[in-house]
Parts: sequence; C-alpha cells; structure tokens
Amino acid sequence: MIRLSRRRLLAALPYCGVSLMRAQTGTQGIQRRHNAEERYRLFLKHLELRGAEITDGQFRGIRGLDDWRRKRPEIRRLFLDSLGLDPLPPRTPLNAKITGGFDRPGYRVENIVFESMPGFYVTGNLYLPKAAAATRLPTILYVSGHSPGPHGAKVDYQRHGIWFAQNGFVAFLLDTIEFGEIPGIHHGTHDLEMWYWLSLGYSPAAPEVWNAIRALDYLETRSEVDRSRIGMTGRSGGGAITWFTAAADERIKVAAPVHGTWTIGPHVAGDVVRENCDCIYFWNPWQLDLPVVGALIAPRPLKIINASKDGAFPPAGYDRLFELLRPVYSWYGSEDKIAEFALETGHQDLPPYRKEANEWLARWLTGKVIPFDESKVELADREQLRVLKAPPPNARNEGIHKEFIRTPELSAPKSLPEWQRRRSQLLRDLREKVFRNFPRQTTEFAAWKGPETVWTTRYADSYNVEFTTEESVRVHGQLFIPRNGKSSHPALIYVKGESDIVYSIDYDNVLSAFGNHVVLILKPRAVDYPMNNVRLAATKMTAGLLGTTLESMQLWDVLRSIDYLLKDQKLPVSSLSVYGRRDMSVVALYAGALDERVTRVIVDDPPVSHWSGPPFLNVLRYTDIPEVAGLVLPRELVSLTRLPSEFDLTRRIAGLYGKQASIREAKALGDALRVWEY
Repeated sequence: MIRLSRRRLLAALPYCGVSLMRAQTGTQGIQRRHNAEERYRLFLKHLELRGAEITDGQFRGIRGLDDWRRKRPEIRRLFLDSLGLDPLPPRTPLNAKITGGFDRPGYRVENIVFESMPGFYVTGNLYLPKAAAATRLPTILYVSGHSPGPHGAKVDYQRHGIWFAQNGFVAFLLDTIEFGEIPGIHHGTHDLEMWYWLSLGYSPAAPEVWNAIRALDYLETRSEVDRSRIGMTGRSGGGAITWFTAAADERIKVAAPVHGTWTIGPHVAGDVVRENCDCIYFWNPWQLDLPVVGALIAPRPLKIINASKDGAFPPAGYDRLFELLRPVYSWYGSEDKIAEFALETGHQDLPPYRKEANEWLARWLTGKVIPFDESKVELADREQLRVLKAPPPNARNEGIHKEFIRTPELSAPKSLPEWQRRRSQLLRDLREKVFRNFPRQTTEFAAWKGPETVWTTRYADSYNVEFTTEESVRVHGQLFIPRNGKSSHPALIYVKGESDIVYSIDYDNVLSAFGNHVVLILKPRAVDYPMNNVRLAATKMTAGLLGTTLESMQLWDVLRSIDYLLKDQKLPVSSLSVYGRRDMSVVALYAGALDERVTRVIVDDPPVSHWSGPPFLNVLRYTDIPEVAGLVLPRELVSLTRLPSEFDLTRRIAGLYGKQASIREAKALGDALRVWEY
C-alpha cells in the first residue's frame, strides 16, 4: 500500500478557501465514489478547516473591553478545566528543603526541592544576589525547556539565573517533569501511544503549570522576594508553560515566553502538531486557542519571542497569534505592553533571545533599562547544581500522569430511580462535555450508491455506498437489502475497525444476516486511509487539539449512518442492531447509549475501560465503559464473548430492570441477531 505524508497529500490538493470547500461538500460534484486516498485528502482538509475555524472564532462576540471583561472569568475557568486544574488541586504542604548550594562572585545558589503534591517532587536552583538590598527583590520564575541529563534540565539554562542574580534579581530555575532529576513522562501520546491521556483530558502541561504555581507559593515564603514583582520566562516547553501559567496565575506580573508560541489553525494546516511534545498543548474540549489564553494575561506586559526557522513553532502560528492578541491590549490602552520579536534562526537558546527576554522583564519589573551583557557569566560545574543524591522513596513522579486527573469511583446504584437519575445526568455529561464538539448542524449526505455484482447478490441487492457525515468527510460502506419481498426488515450496522480490514471483500461474519437483514458494513473515517502509525498518531493528537478524538469522530460517523439508513435511504426497518469488534465494540455501545433508535447492541471482545480502550475526550472524568454499557439497557445488549468481571456493574444495572433487561451471550453474530428465529 502506498503511504503518503500529510504534506504531500495536501500539496496534491488544489488550493481552496473555506467557502469553496464548503461548496464542495454539498450535493454538487461530490455524489461519486472516492477511493481511500481521496477520502483521506478530504479528511485532512476537514481537519485544516476545523483548526482555522477555532482560531478565527476566538473573539467572536467580543467587540471591546466591556465584552471581554464579562466573558473573561468564564474563559479562564474553561481554560483551567482544559488543563485539568478546575478546581485547583489542594495546596498541600510544600515540605521545601535546601539540600545544598554554593557561592560565586556576586551571587549564591541554593539547591531546592519541594513537593507540589505529596510525593510529587520538583527540583530547582534558586539564584540570589549576594549584596541583597534592604528591600525585597524583583524575582524571575524560569521553566526549563527539554534538555536531558541526570542533573536535570535546569543546568543547561543556568546562564539565565546567573545573569538575573548578577543584576539584582532573585531567579528560580525549575526542572520539568520529563527532564527533572526524578523523571516523569512528557511524550505519552507523542511516543508511547498512551491514548488514555485523552480520555483523562491529561496533558503534562497541567502538572507543569501546577508545579509553577506551587513554585510561586514557595517564592512567597522567601524574605528576599518581592511578591508584587514576579516575572516569568522559559524556552520551548518552558515557553509554553510560561503562557499557561501567566494566564492561570496573576501573580506573574510580566511574561516573556521564548520559542513556545502556537496557534491551532496554522499548526494544523502546517502539520507541525507531531513536531511537539504533549506539554506544548492542552486537550481542548472548549476549543480555546492561545490568542484567548494570551488575552487572560492582558494587560500585563507580554513579549512573544520566536525564531522564524523554528519548525515546531513556525511564523504563521506566532504571527497570527500576535495579530489576534494585539487588539485586546488596545482595549486596555496598553499597546506598549505587548511586543514580539523573531530572529532568522532555528530552535536554539541564543544570546539575542536571552537579551530580548531579560531586558523586557527587567524593564517592567524595575522601571529601568538594564543592558544585556553576559561577559561576566561563568557557568558552574553541573554537579554543583544537583539537588538530590537519590530519589525519595515515596516519589511518584514517574506515574503522575496516571494520578493527576481525579476520576470518579463508579458504584452500582441501589435502586432503579437512583439509576435513572444517574442515567440522565450521565447522558447530559456525555453530550455537553465529552461529545460537545459533535457538529452543531448535520451535513447533507450527498450520497452515492452503486450496485455491486458479487456473490452476495444471491442473497440481497448489493451496493457500494458513500455519503458525507461531516463537512468534507466521506465514509464508505457496503449496503445489502433483502429480496424476500417482506415489507420491513431488521437492520444491522456492522462497524468495521482498522484491524478488521484485510480484504476488500470480507463478509464471513455477516453471512448469516444476508437475505433477512438490511446490512450496512460501515468503514468510518480513518479505518481504511493510507496512513502509517506515525501519521495515525499525529491525527489523533490533532483531534485532541481540536477538542475531540478520532474515535469520537468515528462515533459520529456511526450515528450519521443510522440517519442514512432510516432517513436518506428511507428503508423500512423494524429494528436496528449495531455491532462492533474490540475497540469498535465501544463505539457501538456509545451509539446505542446516545441514539434510542438502536434496539440492540452487539459487542465482541470489548475493552473493559477507557484506560485501555478507545479514547473519548475527558470521558474518564465522568464514567467508564461498563457504566456506559448500562445506558443501553433495558434495550438488548449481547456479547459474543464472556464479559469480564469489570462488567459486573452493567449486570447489576440490568438487575434493576428485572425481566425488562438482560445481558445475553451469543456464540456468533447470527445467534445474536436471532436470525434463526426470524
């Protein structure tokens, strides 16, 4: 199979604006069959359009300062929710310790460790001027970028701390999670296929921001620190965390993010999402973008520093952000408090970038111009900056990604009324929070149907079909309509998964349904696209940035296929079953939960949890697969495999309905469909 990169595929498409693409998704010019590669191209354009819509719509309905002030508190709350920081975790004791330090001409360094949560350790170096003034000093919080090494990333950024201390500032340089002295994981979806991060709504940006907030808590305990004059900067991942922390915590009075600026539309269009670590982004149920996050910083001074040859943060992204954000500062009458700088270099920590950041911070924290000069900066031995000799025995840094987002403990309801209340609330949560970015308007099907002359015509009229489920998204399938002369038939939607696609003609599993069921074998988007694993992972990351998941998109395809059968094709259907295998079992369950027209859900070897099954954005904050299976009841739920003990919750919910509900086991699909009773 030919594998094409996204860039090559997009380059093969003729350029067209949003209005043209929208026109193409109507009935004109699209009622034809597309091959898998063409459908893939359309899907990439769909992602690009959605990204552009998010970026362009950030300030929709906000025309000035009064509008912004009204909406700002809610936007801040939604931003924190996207990070998994609403509500903020409890401020437990920091248990801060100075484990060592050393003196240098003009300054001294203290090696510090604190716990931002019990057992979650943060290491850093505190740079202090020797000749401390009688008054408290302006202070800089610096978050390191990605720089691996046993001494922590902070050692590669020490020149920042030295310069600030030599010029009368306190500077606290923090290690990040992945490249701290006690390493955790930053690249869970990027490298390790930890897609449950999406189900948790977890990005390592969340604990990094929390660590920065707790670092501010620590700085406020220091007698040397002027809490009214704290600035923040950092490079790369540290630049992104500077954006997020300054938006989340107004104790940051000045910000200068370096090489960490992005905007969704350009990042999706430029196919650079995969270039970046998970910590650069937050998964995005509320479809926020960095311009509106930056507006939370206004009117505090903000300088956006970038490199024009930075492949991870290209100019299209940071220029668009500056264009959208500058008017917000104008509303406040603070045009002088926002600036941008870019140098024609790559992603490097170079003196010109340090100059721009340091002089900006110094100007707004001291009211003075402090010329940038690193001639007296002499780096210390890396070992001197090590904070810990060994990880504390209770350290949980390596597993913080499994614990940071709090998930509910699910328990079986004690009565049917209790379950019905829980059921109503859960359906609201699913529709309003997990799947809130389903399309707000349905798209014309623009359906194509062509006869298929294969052996299946002995059982039914056989067709290849294709229809639009969402703007610029075409899905493919096979439709079989019985010839037995009956006025109506039961229907089956067989949801194909990627692992089910071996041959183009594969009907063995549904053979028993031919001739007596209307059968739609559906291939949701991405199931048969020409994608390798790297491209698939990039697509999944992109979906999270757009406020959904690829699997949620596939669920939408299934839901629209129900409308396709019942409304577009106007088929006389007496009942409707949805079948899926493995991960697609979960998609089938959710289709049954969300659409009451489904009379039977048939699962085959379903995952027991979203920790191992298909991700839906934030779903683990509210529920898990066994409880969702209960939403199908009292309609029929059939399993072709023995449901494991994790589904005892589902069984107990079924028990509340008495004889009205049952969870049935079947040996094969024909048995599940009760074909032989037909």
